[in-house]
Amino acid sequence: MKELIIVGGGGFAKEIIWLARACGRVVKGILDDSLEAQGYKLSAVPIVGTVADWINFENCEFIIAIGSPRVRAKVLSKMTNLGEPVFTKLIHPSVNMSEYVEIGDGTMICAGSILTVDIKLGNHCILNLNVTVGHESIFGDFVTVAPMAAISGNVLLDDCVEIGTGATLRQGLTVNKGSMLGMGGVLTKNIPESCVFAGNPAKKLKELPEV
Repeated sequence: MKELIIVGGGGFAKEIIWLARACGRVVKGILDDSLEAQGYKLSAVPIVGTVADWINFENCEFIIAIGSPRVRAKVLSKMTNLGEPVFTKLIHPSVNMSEYVEIGDGTMICAGSILTVDIKLGNHCILNLNVTVGHESIFGDFVTVAPMAAISGNVLLDDCVEIGTGATLRQGLTVNKGSMLGMGGVLTKNIPESCVFAGNPAKKLKELPEV
């Protein structure tokens, strides 16, 4: 098994180091564009360069440990402009899921999550602690689901969607590209592209730039 390089040096990277170790992976180093961070360590793992320096570690696998979907997408673009990095998947041993779950490259599923049947997760998604996902749900690429969110069956989360901590989504709904459901939100209707919904029931708060 190849050594792992984590991309991103923020607090979430510490959690992904923990996740990687729980998965039996050896974390070789961290890449982060903050010049002040160079030479420091997170959870005993050294920061070994900037994002563009991934080409010095082509014999490793990578994971982008950045919570923001939009930033994660930009970082991937920066990396792939320089070559073809290989991205791994990290699935905590405590995750309970059926054999009928498809998981894209670069996706992370954290401890305590439950995924039932006929579910598809795109590339570079994050399912944080204790997330539940119901039957026949589909996630695009760069989806972030924060801890304890409950996603019912037949839900579609399009690319770069973000679901806040403790949010609840009714069966059969769609959250369109680049949108966000805020913390604790209860979603009872579809969300259009590039906007923020929050509350119970969730209502539109503002628009966001297009992805």
